Amino acid sequence: QVRKPAIKTSTLTKIAILGVLSFVIMAIEFPLPIFAAFLKMDFSDVPALLAGFAMGPWAGIMVEVVKNFLHLFRSQTAFIGEAANLVTGILLVVPAALIYSRGKSRKNAVIGLIAGTLIMAAGMSFVNYYVLVPLYQKFLHIPATAIIAAGSKVNPYIVDLKTLVVYSILPFNIVKGILVTLVTVLIYKKLSPVLHR
Repeated sequence: QVRKPAIKTSTLTKIAILGVLSFVIMAIEFPLPIFAAFLKMDFSDVPALLAGFAMGPWAGIMVEVVKNFLHLFRSQTAFIGEAANLVTGILLVVPAALIYSRGKSRKNAVIGLIAGTLIMAAGMSFVNYYVLVPLYQKFLHIPATAIIAAGSKVNPYIVDLKTLVVYSILPFNIVKGILVTLVTVLIYKKLSPVLHR
């Protein structure tokens, strides 16, 4: 008896295509004027969310892995930025896909995306404060004062690392999650037949 492969070739193909698409979209980034200039908005998590909804959380994770692996070859942050992007994507995609998988309805999709946005925003606040900023200081020799100064340019309430997280990083990730959520909700049903082939 011929054993069926654990993962279908068509599934792997879809993950690879969505991963490459996510990598391409990642290049189209732009700052939001009310936040620090180093915080860039992009929609590269949308393909990962589509994969997570259609094929399960693991598929969303793999799209994020493919995207960031491809981006390693053009990294300007000693791979720190790619690691941060991977963690951000996983924190958003996994909760959203898990909740949606329990009952595939628009309501569960929205609840999952809201949960993912809140978990991602809270998680990345912690990661930025305790991990990323120290890594940027150690490996890229960027002082915390320079990072804080970038935030204080657009928000005078930002005076230290804690206020940078509270007034810039946390709200930025909430706004990013909302925008990514809106796009995902608008296009998922239209693309669902293709993703489930």
